[in-house]
Amino acid sequence: MAFLVFPAPAAAQIEGGIFRTERTAVLIFVILFSAVILTYTRWAKQGKKLFIRKIAGLDAVEEAVGRATEMGKPVLFIPGISEIDEIETIAGVSILGRVARITAQYETPLIVPVRYPMILAAGQEVVEQAYTEMGKKDAYNQDIVRYVAGEQFAFTATVNGIMMRDKPAANIYMGAFFAESLLLAETGNAAGSIQIAGTARPEQLPFFVAACDYTLMGEELYAASSYLSHEPLLLGGLKGQDFIKVLIVAVIAVGSILFSFGVGENFKQIFGAGQ
Repeated sequence: MAFLVFPAPAAAQIEGGIFRTERTAVLIFVILFSAVILTYTRWAKQGKKLFIRKIAGLDAVEEAVGRATEMGKPVLFIPGISEIDEIETIAGVSILGRVARITAQYETPLIVPVRYPMILAAGQEVVEQAYTEMGKKDAYNQDIVRYVAGEQFAFTATVNGIMMRDKPAANIYMGAFFAESLLLAETGNAAGSIQIAGTARPEQLPFFVAACDYTLMGEELYAASSYLSHEPLLLGGLKGQDFIKVLIVAVIAVGSILFSFGVGENFKQIFGAGQ
């Protein structure tokens, strides 16, 4: 009888030790990034004033709600048309909480049409929490956040109908928008509303810029929650990211100059370029 004999596996050998020295630059970057965010967060908690560039569209939110209050008209807020797992939708819902606090304070009607059930649940919770924090729990109505339609253009048609019937004094679009962006913005413009938009979709920005009074572009949408709330954790993260971006740009600039003069080999080795 023949027997198959399998050779015993060789002992695993660790090549180059237990530490990957070519990843040293990554380790340093992670430590530096964490240290910067923790430092800025600590400063924010201590009450130090952290500079944040003015964003005109966010500064206009309270003005728009105030105008709606004076006119006795509602504020329309649309947190995009994507699902809750999209980062733009999360940013939009976060801004909704701040807007709801202002409308609760001024006792201004708020209308929030949504496209998906999960956003309906999240939006209702955020708005209810905002009204509770402002001591206006009795003024909260579950129908403030309402499900209108699950299909893109059915949703758009329904919201356009709300704009033309209720004539909101302010329309705020914050989140992910697609082909319906111009339809919504043009209808709101025709209804005479102040319009503030924000999206990270570059292909939709021209439509909002053309038809809205204020437009948040790209990362301004993500910075909005920190800008409006001034929460130390959010401010620390925002300032830390800005610091690291400046540092990365500076490193790229230094590397470009060194390589232009043919003396960038040591620089290349430090950052593991070409590994």
